[in-house]
Amino acid sequence: MAEFLIAQEKYLEAGVHIGTKMRQGSMKAFIYKTRDDGLNVLDLKRTDERVRAAAHLIAQYPAEKVYIVGSKDNAQTPIAKFCELTGCRPLSGRFTPGRFTNPRRTDFVEPTLVMVTDPGVDRQAVKEAFELNAPIIALTDTNNSFRFIDLAVPANNKGRKSLALLFFLIARQILKERGTIASDDEFPAALEDFAGEDLSVMPAPAPIAAPAAAPAPEAAMA
Repeated sequence: MAEFLIAQEKYLEAGVHIGTKMRQGSMKAFIYKTRDDGLNVLDLKRTDERVRAAAHLIAQYPAEKVYIVGSKDNAQTPIAKFCELTGCRPLSGRFTPGRFTNPRRTDFVEPTLVMVTDPGVDRQAVKEAFELNAPIIALTDTNNSFRFIDLAVPANNKGRKSLALLFFLIARQILKERGTIASDDEFPAALEDFAGEDLSVMPAPAPIAAPAAAPAPEAAMA
């Protein structure tokens, strides 16, 4: 197993592993444990694997045909910085129905790949991308369904720090996959650029024990 893309402590500090008290059956293989208070904790090894997979997949497509969708306020800055660095197209804020499927719209676009921040909140974009047969990558929390999703990246898709770190890592890995940069040190942005503020002064989530060494069995991709 390769090392983490970033120190495991950074994942923990950003709360990437913190799920919800709800759990969809499809997310079971990505959950490390359920705390006594009912909160589900994600397996960071699986998250790291899927971050790599998402970057690899995105790097295979023309950037101008890859659309990054995120309706949540916390996703706006990470998506903007991600697209600035990778050349992908941002669709932040409310996703208007027909954006992918109605050629009569003045803002109509035809993606060849779509990544959404939350397949529940961004379900209209997921539905329309599915109708186009465009592959769909989604950041999936423990309460999310895999319906229509081709590649799930298990992670806290609600927190500002978590989203900033996820988009930072995927962007950096895409540039490495493309050969644009040769090492992490050449990445032309800092994590703070994806958050729009100094992450060092933000309170860290309550600590939770790190995942065990052995990863959970591989979950099937939809």
